[in-house]
Amino acid sequence: MNRLTFFLLAALMLCALSLVSAQHQARTLFVAHERAQAEEKQLDIDWSRLQYQQSSLGKSARIADAARTQLKMTPVLPGRTQYLAGVVLDAPPASAPAAAAPEGSKP
Repeated sequence: MNRLTFFLLAALMLCALSLVSAQHQARTLFVAHERAQAEEKQLDIDWSRLQYQQSSLGKSARIADAARTQLKMTPVLPGRTQYLAGVVLDAPPASAPAAAAPEGSKP
């Protein structure tokens, strides 16, 4: 009877330690899961903000304003346009002559 009691006590202690270890691991995983969810929410917020910035920076009115103010660019005027004379572009190659008449046909 003494051996059975000792064996049951040892089994009870192992089960209790296993339970404590499993609960600790579950809590650790829960905390990591909560942190990952918080990071996901922050990344979603950052993504939305970046999409908004990209759409606002890509508007043509903003680009034109930045070109005039920051880069000191002016619109193209026909009177200020300079054309280069003497520049000749190569003509595309002539198309191949019509295909020869098929054999066996008489002219």
